[in-house]
Amino acid sequence: MAVATPVVRWWGRLRVDGAELLKAPGPILVIANHDSQWDPVVVGVAARGLQVRALAKASLWTNPVVAKVLDGMGQIPIERGRSDTTALTAAIDRLRAGACVGVFPEGTISRGQQMRALSGAGRLALAVPEARIVAVAITGAVDIARFPRRPRVRVEFFLPEGGQPQGGESAIKLTRRVMAEVRAKAPFTPAGRQHETPTA
Repeated sequence: MAVATPVVRWWGRLRVDGAELLKAPGPILVIANHDSQWDPVVVGVAARGLQVRALAKASLWTNPVVAKVLDGMGQIPIERGRSDTTALTAAIDRLRAGACVGVFPEGTISRGQQMRALSGAGRLALAVPEARIVAVAITGAVDIARFPRRPRVRVEFFLPEGGQPQGGESAIKLTRRVMAEVRAKAPFTPAGRQHETPTA
């Protein structure tokens, strides 16, 4: 984070809105879009000192150096593409202990393609009803790699207009409701130079 902060803040010209929502007492469940490998770091920098314990794909732990960094950041490994009860249990325990847990419900980088959110975030919210859902719209992180053109990274934390979990609302409906609001602010965007418009 010490290395990434100047990249995100200075090079990325980071703008953060709604960070005060993370100062509320009690557990917080952050639900965000995922269009760039930089997204977890960008959210971590934007959180301004609050540790966001994100669910990250387990394959990242195969590199011992990366694994040490991830463990140091308090990240939680999750097996992608199947129901990982161990990871969800760990995330639930962190939430109940009052932590801030971050989830990217689409499971992987969108690469500009529309993706359907999975139910994990909703399952966490329903398992820990005292947790406050804070939605996050990340834009511009896909452009961090577009050197020498500087990006404009924006992170907006906001409370879902549809409110917190509703009575009888299923995990998947909750997740997709919140993600629909996120994607309204942060449309699916391909990473890096792939989405540059050719010029004459």
